[in-house]
Amino acid sequence: MLSTSSAHAADVAKTAHEVSFLVALLALILVGRLLGEAMTRIGQPSVMGQLLAGILLGPSALGLIWPDFQHWLFAASKEQASMLDAISQIGILLLLLLTGMETDLKLAKRIGKTAISISLTGVAVPFVCGLALGWLLPESLLPQPERRLLTALFLGTALAISSIKIVAVVVREMEFSRRNLGQIIVGSAILEDTIGWVIIAITFSLAAAGTIDVRSVAQALIGTALFLLASFSVGRRFVALIIRWANDNFESDFPVITAILVIMIAMALTTHFIGVHTVLGAFVAGVLIGESPILTKYIDAQLRGLILAFFMPVFFGLAGLKTDLTILVQPNLFLFTLVLIGVASIGKFAGAFVGAEIGGLTKREALAVGCAMNARGSTEVIVATIGLSMGALSHDLYTMIVAMAVVTTMAMPPMLRWALSRVPLRKAEKQRLEREAMEAKEFIPNLERLLLVVDDSPNGQFTSHIAGLVAGSRGMPITVLPLDGANQKPSENKEAESDHVIDEIIKAAAKGATRSISDEPSVEVTIRPVLKPTHEEAIKIEAKKGYDLLFIGLEKMKSPSGAFDSRIDEIVAAFEGPMATVMAQGKQLEKPTSKTLGVLVPITGTDVSRRAAEIAFSLGKGATVTALYVEQKSWVKAGSGRLSRQARTILNDIAEMASRYKVKIETRKVSGVRPANAILNEAKAGAHDLIVMGVSRRPGERLYFGDTPTAVVTKSPCSLLFLST
Repeated sequence: MLSTSSAHAADVAKTAHEVSFLVALLALILVGRLLGEAMTRIGQPSVMGQLLAGILLGPSALGLIWPDFQHWLFAASKEQASMLDAISQIGILLLLLLTGMETDLKLAKRIGKTAISISLTGVAVPFVCGLALGWLLPESLLPQPERRLLTALFLGTALAISSIKIVAVVVREMEFSRRNLGQIIVGSAILEDTIGWVIIAITFSLAAAGTIDVRSVAQALIGTALFLLASFSVGRRFVALIIRWANDNFESDFPVITAILVIMIAMALTTHFIGVHTVLGAFVAGVLIGESPILTKYIDAQLRGLILAFFMPVFFGLAGLKTDLTILVQPNLFLFTLVLIGVASIGKFAGAFVGAEIGGLTKREALAVGCAMNARGSTEVIVATIGLSMGALSHDLYTMIVAMAVVTTMAMPPMLRWALSRVPLRKAEKQRLEREAMEAKEFIPNLERLLLVVDDSPNGQFTSHIAGLVAGSRGMPITVLPLDGANQKPSENKEAESDHVIDEIIKAAAKGATRSISDEPSVEVTIRPVLKPTHEEAIKIEAKKGYDLLFIGLEKMKSPSGAFDSRIDEIVAAFEGPMATVMAQGKQLEKPTSKTLGVLVPITGTDVSRRAAEIAFSLGKGATVTALYVEQKSWVKAGSGRLSRQARTILNDIAEMASRYKVKIETRKVSGVRPANAILNEAKAGAHDLIVMGVSRRPGERLYFGDTPTAVVTKSPCSLLFLST
């Protein structure tokens, strides 16, 4: 009877802990969301609202107004504290993962010496200021007076680091993300963040060692250097392979999310075992994951939603709960907090300002850089939280650092807006921005991955050649589904055929990359054997893995009447997205991989015809493109002057696009002729090897693009590529 009562009491206590825990989570998420929304509406980062939610729910506000309810809501029981702390620790790693995924090291590399000088002085000056301030701290603020140097190192790190998330959000909000100065600010913040996390990892490893000696410092430095070297050499490719393998081989839901979390935890454990804090592993994992070609916007949104909606409000809310602003009623602590804010702001501003001037910026630009780098935000809170948990910071000092983070972060947006508004837009920069705005709307730059369905016929070889040229222009990976030709028996030497396809794609990609506007033109080719009973099933399964464009090139593409073969209908039905159907004719049947191509592109001014022009411009060095615009006879009578201006506008737009792709282009305008006849006449008169047409698929079970494409298919003397969306 006694044991039954004890068990019942234990169950009641457990239920009470669970209810209290869930109510605490509810309060943190709900209040954090509401205050985050309020901060966003007044032009402040939402993360500040989540931090303020914890402060209001903690001893600073709710604890004063209703202490009994506050103590029940956030009970001091060991069980609840452990559960909340576990979520907080996972939240730290996920926040660093997200920060790394948003970090574009290529941007920092492009900015060059200016970003390097800003980041070095922007970290060094406030770090020295914080270190000096740590030596002057009264012993009452030190958790362990005998380890003053460790506290001083944490304080220096806290003052030195900036929040890339806050800086990037404000710069983007001000529409400065593509401006020269905006890129310098974001690039510098990226480098500062990277340097800061290396310093933090080393400082944390020293704290864990318990003493600061040459051996501890050397171990931390060597371990960090080896980890970073391995990560950004073999690790970069290894992470991409893991993500792609998970995406391509698992049929269950969200395999890429699982792969990302596994990579993050594995790299965090790696840094832990080499004596460096796990935050560095999570941050570097995010950087490498963010560069993966399989990290589509959809997957990124899934992961980001989980982190922003759950882990961020809980983590920053708990950070706020540990902040007791009531200590600031003590005059000495309030005064020291003001000194801390002043030293942090002046040190950061001075370091960034000096670095900007060394990097060649004007005083107005340097002023904007100094204002931007003064935001600590979420990064500061993470540093302070870990410092508190490791015993390097006292609760009073922790509260002061959080207060400094709140003040500097909330002061940064209006200061940066004021400073950026004073920076003039130069003529060359304006032209670059206009050009980049056009490129952002284009088709090829937004492709990430191609799917190629071919056989070993001449048309399959020609299609592989074309796909390789397009992939090489941007370094896009290609997956190949090799099918048997319509008149072929199943091949006994599939491996040799696959090798042939890979060789052709790589050769074409190398050719297309010789004038590429991409930084990394290398192309990876994956052969996926077709094991399903029907081609439609195989393609439908493969298409789910995420492809932006499908190339189709089989031996039998059409019937004598000009209609597409039934196998093409099956393939098209299995793929929902842009498709390029290729039909080799003329000399491409004899020499599918000829070195140069003369390309004819009919232009109508529609999005799909512009996309077809982009495909034509991606077909490698030596390709000559002719853009043809056809005005109907009835249109000319209705208003020939207006339509002629329209023709010039459309052709000029295509010519500007060709110049961005560094392709020679000729323009033609034909009036009073049916489009199909105009296209066929130009194809016969000119030295054209390929017609690239943008088409729209018409409703129906059979693949049909309309009367004009059908007429061109029936009578064209040269090869065809129809791009449909």
